[in-house]
Amino acid sequence: MARTARERIHGDPTSSTIYDALIDRITTLDGCELQENASSFHVSHGRAFLGIHPRRGGILVNIVLDRQLDSARVHRAERVSANRWHNEIILLDPEENDAELAAWIREAYNLTI
Repeated sequence: MARTARERIHGDPTSSTIYDALIDRITTLDGCELQENASSFHVSHGRAFLGIHPRRGGILVNIVLDRQLDSARVHRAERVSANRWHNEIILLDPEENDAELAAWIREAYNLTI
């Protein structure tokens, strides 16, 4: 039987530490809902604006914005509609949950208000 996203995250110490720090950051945003799917989590505020995907030794964060991020940290960016981009950031170290990431998460959240 396949492990759930929660089991995959909490089965890896690095992923767990990064996930817990992300959740601490997200809980400061009003009215967010964390939805667990089979292999990931979605954070929504009316609509999903953040995806959290467990990876061995880290977390892939999908930030939904109205633009493509211009940063070397972006693993992949995909335009999914005229005004929506999925920007993927891979976090392999808890220190990568920094002010820059916080600003991108806040920007994505603000697009749902």
